[in-house]
Amino acid sequence: MELLSLYGLFLAKMITILGAFAVFAVLIIHIRQRKSDQTGELKFFDLGKKYKEIEEQIRLFKMCESEQKIFHKTKKKQKKLKAKFKKQKMTSGQHHSQKPCIYVIDFNGSIDAHQVSSLREEVSAILSVMTKEDSVFLRLESPGGVVHGYGLAASQLARFRQAGVSLVVSVDKIAASGGYMMACVGDHILSAPFAIIGSIGVVAQIPNFHRFLQKNNIDVELHTAGEFKRTLTVFGENTEQGREKFCEELNETHLLFKQFVQEKRPQIDINTVSTGEHWFGVQAKEKGLVDSIGTSDDWLISKMENHQIIRVSYQTHKSLIERLTGSMVKSADRLLLRWWRRGEKPFI
Repeated sequence: MELLSLYGLFLAKMITILGAFAVFAVLIIHIRQRKSDQTGELKFFDLGKKYKEIEEQIRLFKMCESEQKIFHKTKKKQKKLKAKFKKQKMTSGQHHSQKPCIYVIDFNGSIDAHQVSSLREEVSAILSVMTKEDSVFLRLESPGGVVHGYGLAASQLARFRQAGVSLVVSVDKIAASGGYMMACVGDHILSAPFAIIGSIGVVAQIPNFHRFLQKNNIDVELHTAGEFKRTLTVFGENTEQGREKFCEELNETHLLFKQFVQEKRPQIDINTVSTGEHWFGVQAKEKGLVDSIGTSDDWLISKMENHQIIRVSYQTHKSLIERLTGSMVKSADRLLLRWWRRGEKPFI
């Protein structure tokens, strides 16, 4: 027993020491991160090179050993000749002719549209180096969200139009509500056959606990200056006048949404498509909500031969605590989704 108690005491001391070291290390990392730049940085990826590397890996895998040796030798010679030719052009004063560039940006939107801060940086960076031959390709995925967030996101994309830059928007999964508000800014909208498109409408819901509080003799006082400073509340008693004003504001927002879409895509019958309904890509094309059917991968691969394809991404710096909490939230989301799917029958 004495041996076990001594071992337990030793183990407790070791856990305490290791825990103290871990806390100390976390504090040091957190302090260093606070001192560093917290905004973020732009990153660039050559997507054309990535696709070519994948193609090369598959070809090599299908070759025998002798064929692989010949392939590597040929590639090495081509690389040397290309470098020599480039050097000769530079020494003779000729500039290397660049292919037109397609800048690729991704927007995977959440309900609060917080990704708009990164989009702003990406748009500004691209506009600073654009030439007349260059264009922009947006891979968009969003079910919509807050009006002001997606309004700003659409306004950021409108900067390309104002600068005379060609913008192609691709929807592989979903561009609904605020997501479609962004998509319709593009000069051309490409949609996958079963992507969800549309939902041109406005929705809002507010829970009200007034009767519950009243039943338990709990009073909530709300004082406002201005007749419609608050229309509907969570804890107070809502009035019919407040409800009417709330609905009026929703209709005004819907009207602005319709006018925005009509301005960007005048060929559509706005009254037919602004009922809040959504459609699959092939149906959306019939209604004029999108221009062509296809996936972002096919479109980009078709442009590789004559264009340089560069993905532009602005990545914000996150603290250790933000990374840990973000990881925990994602794990919880995946767990809840797994439980939900177990109780649901497949749609297809």
